[in-house]
Amino acid sequence: MIWLAFIMVLASGPTWAGEARPLADDPVAEARLKHLAVELRCLVCQNQTLADSNAPLAEDLRREVREMIAKDMSDKEIIDFLVARYGDFVLYRPPLKATTSLLWVGPFVLLAIGATALVVSLRRRATKVTDVPVTDEEHRRVEQLLSEGGKRS
Repeated sequence: MIWLAFIMVLASGPTWAGEARPLADDPVAEARLKHLAVELRCLVCQNQTLADSNAPLAEDLRREVREMIAKDMSDKEIIDFLVARYGDFVLYRPPLKATTSLLWVGPFVLLAIGATALVVSLRRRATKVTDVPVTDEEHRRVEQLLSEGGKRS
């Protein structure tokens, strides 16, 4: 009896699978959506494009872009609308201007700070104990300890 149920479940598996249907009836609109979604950033994930993200907000933005495409808005109008609403951050490749200069220059500044910290750290580490001046008293004490150590062996 259990085997029969198992075979029925396995046999019905292919019926669950279906052909992937396009999200819109218009393949041209879907192509535009895909093109735009690659140029836009997911506002939640921040390091993914709108096309790559599965976040609910990304789905909402894709639906909104799809609606704007249906209203015959141009790609530039759609991008301008989203930039006006969310700022340059919504663009996956923000333009170089005064307000986005930190996005472009910031990584290089952090790299320079890190390299400087590394150089300073390595220079401090290079200072050896032998570079520290030894007083006459310390020198006599070392000689005494070395001569006593030689007698014990």
